[in-house]
Amino acid sequence: MTVHFIGAGPGAPDLITVRAARIIATAPVCLYAGALVPRELLDTAPAGARLVDTADLDLDQITAELVGAHGAGLDVARLHSGDPSVYSAMAEQMRRLDGLGVPYDVVPGVPAFAAAAASLKRELTVPGVGQTVILTRTSARSTPMPPGEDLATLGASRATLVLHLAVQRLAELVPELLPHSGADCPVAVVARASRDDELILRGTLADIAAQVEGAGVRRTAVVIVGKVLTAEQFPDSHLYSTTRPR
Repeated sequence: MTVHFIGAGPGAPDLITVRAARIIATAPVCLYAGALVPRELLDTAPAGARLVDTADLDLDQITAELVGAHGAGLDVARLHSGDPSVYSAMAEQMRRLDGLGVPYDVVPGVPAFAAAAASLKRELTVPGVGQTVILTRTSARSTPMPPGEDLATLGASRATLVLHLAVQRLAELVPELLPHSGADCPVAVVARASRDDELILRGTLADIAAQVEGAGVRRTAVVIVGKVLTAEQFPDSHLYSTTRPR
């Protein structure tokens, strides 16, 4: 028996790996976060499979489901939105399974920031403009950020920033970025990336908060800050160059 932690992608039901789809189609137990994971992904689950929406369950209840399946010798497809390596709360589940001797593995998925970049039709690492991407979040309704990972410190790097769980506080966060990036720094907000109701807002630090408020975006959004969003003049990568250094 194995618990399979699966990246269910950013929202579009077909943005999932072949491996993940194969596991879901054979797993007798499937746990999923109903508020974030498309229900259509479970349409291929075996007839009679136990389907558990974890949206209203706490960690103890989720662990009990996993341990119960283990005791019955049943594989589990444990679906997390996006990719489970980022902001999935997978680590604390693994820690408990380790302590209980329950085996598990991880199947990666399409992260929300990658889906957002695809919707924007933008590469986040542009030669001569930006080669570093920082994935971070804010701590208004979640655990505090570790020392040195506050937005003002990260913004000082002037690297491309991808902000999760931040769209509700965007007006408060902009002042932390202005001293390093400037009011004209490009910003994009992608809400519900890859879904049918996807919404894209493009602007700058000077106006993006007002756009977000006007559009009523409150959750399920990725904020990207950086010059790569509007870069047009930049050198070609050495990757395909016939004159690249040897």
